[in-house]
Amino acid sequence: MRYRELGKTGLQVSEIGLGAEWLERHNAEEVKAVIDCCESYGINLLDCWMSEPNVRSNIGKALEGKREKWIIQGHFGSTWQNGQYVRTREMDKVKAAFQDLLTRLRTEYIDLGMIHFVDEEAEFHCIVEGEFLAYVKEQKEKGIIRHIGISTHNPRVAKLAALSGEIEMILFSINPAFDLLPASEDLNTYFEDTYEESLKGIDPERAELYRICEQQGVGITVMKGYAGGRLFSAQTSPFGAALTPVQCIHYALTRPGVASVLTGCDTPEHVRAAVAYETAAEEEKDYASVLAKAPHHAYSGQCTYCGHCAPCPAEIDIAMVNKLYDLAIMQKEVPAAVRAHYEGLSANAEDCVGCGGCEERCPFDVSVVERMEKARELFR
Repeated sequence: MRYRELGKTGLQVSEIGLGAEWLERHNAEEVKAVIDCCESYGINLLDCWMSEPNVRSNIGKALEGKREKWIIQGHFGSTWQNGQYVRTREMDKVKAAFQDLLTRLRTEYIDLGMIHFVDEEAEFHCIVEGEFLAYVKEQKEKGIIRHIGISTHNPRVAKLAALSGEIEMILFSINPAFDLLPASEDLNTYFEDTYEESLKGIDPERAELYRICEQQGVGITVMKGYAGGRLFSAQTSPFGAALTPVQCIHYALTRPGVASVLTGCDTPEHVRAAVAYETAAEEEKDYASVLAKAPHHAYSGQCTYCGHCAPCPAEIDIAMVNKLYDLAIMQKEVPAAVRAHYEGLSANAEDCVGCGGCEERCPFDVSVVERMEKARELFR
């Protein structure tokens, strides 16, 4: 298992994590089997947003005696009322549900205290300007949570969070299909039956969000990496072509700012399908060729940092130069950290000989040589 630093939190998280939602349908023994399997492969990040009491208790039992091995994302605002999940901002219910989470998980602290499911900009402002965030910050001051995060599906909300100075990491929905969709405050639009009107290229707000997170040191953990399994079938995929779990994971992990992909697992077999990424060959990770040959795709001319342009005769890491260029052009002046990273490369755009071999290999017809020229001028 490889590990990545989660923004500026100082936490080293496994690049494959466990999204525990599916464990709701299992008993304590089955939950323990999944968590033990994750641990055996080096997974150390677990998200528990669910408010259902039994799954919380079963996870707590499975973690007993090895709490320190895990980094837990626990949510504020996910409550259990009258036998069902209710997202709420009513502080008495928020506080009771969070205490229940601590009790059932048998822990005295939560590593990442998540402000749960904020998809509306107006609601975000109410939260950060009101008693909700004040309560969350109080828990951090007491050491009950170590870092403050937020979960959202809306890139506009995520951008507000990343720039707020209050939020240290974001749980965000990322996959090749969602990246084509414009921002929305209606989660249902992410599961529409047709994407035809949206297949126009990577949504600029999403691309900007990932770069902002990279710049600001706000780490991203990923939910919905498989789009609910829709991407595994040509019949349900908006591209008309099937991707594998490994390809979906690789796509998400190549976005700037991303530290870990939380995969939904309810059996050890699902865990093994996800961690297969760690030993997969480059050909198995290759989402770009699949998307480029798919009946429907909209990535033409856009660098997805997939690395197909390699090898370069000048040994330039072209994908990295492109990523740093995209980060740099967001500012009036090139950020010092981005410049230092660029200048620290063993070869950069200055070394490009303009041979064009990279363009022949690029599945999305990116004008790589032109981008190298622009990078050369920008960083010069």
